[in-house]
Amino acid sequence: MQESHESARAIARTAQGPLSPHLEAYVSSLIDQQYSAHVVCMKARCARRFSDWLARQHIGVQDAGEHAVALYYRERASVRRVWRGERHSLSQLLTFLRVRGLIAVPTTTAEVSQVDRILLRFEDHLLHVRGLAAHTISMYAAWARRFLNEHLGNETSDLNALRAADVITFVQNRARSHQVGELKRMTTALRSFLRYAQLQGEVESGIVAAVPAVASWSSTPVLPRAISAEHARRALDACDRHTAIGRRDYAVLLLLAGLGLRAGEVAALLLDDVDWDAGRMRVRGKGGREAWLPLPTDVGQAIAAYLQHARPNTPDRHLFLRASAPIRGFRSGMAVASIVAHALRRAGIDTQRRGAHQFRHALATQMLRRGASLTEIGELLRHRSPQTTAIYARVDLAALRALALPWPGGAR
Repeated sequence: MQESHESARAIARTAQGPLSPHLEAYVSSLIDQQYSAHVVCMKARCARRFSDWLARQHIGVQDAGEHAVALYYRERASVRRVWRGERHSLSQLLTFLRVRGLIAVPTTTAEVSQVDRILLRFEDHLLHVRGLAAHTISMYAAWARRFLNEHLGNETSDLNALRAADVITFVQNRARSHQVGELKRMTTALRSFLRYAQLQGEVESGIVAAVPAVASWSSTPVLPRAISAEHARRALDACDRHTAIGRRDYAVLLLLAGLGLRAGEVAALLLDDVDWDAGRMRVRGKGGREAWLPLPTDVGQAIAAYLQHARPNTPDRHLFLRASAPIRGFRSGMAVASIVAHALRRAGIDTQRRGAHQFRHALATQMLRRGASLTEIGELLRHRSPQTTAIYARVDLAALRALALPWPGGAR
């Protein structure tokens, strides 16, 4: 018999055990996320088996957490081959139950380490006090976690045990295997965490000064890496606009190339951010700052085509959505960077960099060569400091060569 969403609901209705009253709603949530009928049926069977097992073990719904899942999975794997998606499906089921308040959020020391607790407070500080962007918070927390795991561990939450020598050793060990750019991001994240800990009175005074500076061995800033106009056009042309994914990717690439948006800004766009009547778009930039940008005609047409013919029908308010289940908005700018990388690969473009930021650099470079001032470029790219925009003054090498003085003693 061919599987359907109705057959998945029937599977949920036949379940026994403490989860049985909730499984039909669980199946409906999977259908809303636009999983295929086959996958929904597989997940429904998995949930039914787990509920039946809970009944045999006399475990109530309130105790159906990670520990119960681990016991169930271990028992099931010992007697038969387990569906490879079963562990993930059970985790998804627990999330469903937890959101509805049927089981508790993990709070025991075994489930949430003391390092996790420190980092949760640090992330909250970065978000609500410093107003940093989500991807920056994630990067800072990742480096802080590595540092704490290496020099603190889970035995104690006493940050006062950290010493300047720990900081220096951590940086020196990474200096042997990381590039200069990554080392600078690491030291910035480390300083941010130690400043926060010092503000909380949890580390010795002055430990921030122990973070070594990273030498870039250059007296001038690196030239921005911009994609060429030809390569940008080829990447756009490589999007098959007869398909849903192609329409989405084309609109995303036009936003990068036409408005110079950052990857995270594209991922954060909501349906309500497009003001069709006024022909403008609201963009949430770094530090939670908002700006309204004009919506070029070609960009607006590409977004409209995606919304009318390709965007899945879902209550999620994000402008751009994943193309496969679970259907939801992009979680970070990494999804946009992936779209860029795939577009370049489809177009047969072999470049050292495949990230989204090169489109932003390309827009600034093109504006400069067309006579735009650095102030105008900075306003479009929403730079906080004129010094950030000033790096583009070095991009037009042809104009700079005309201003260069002849080398003393050289040919005239």
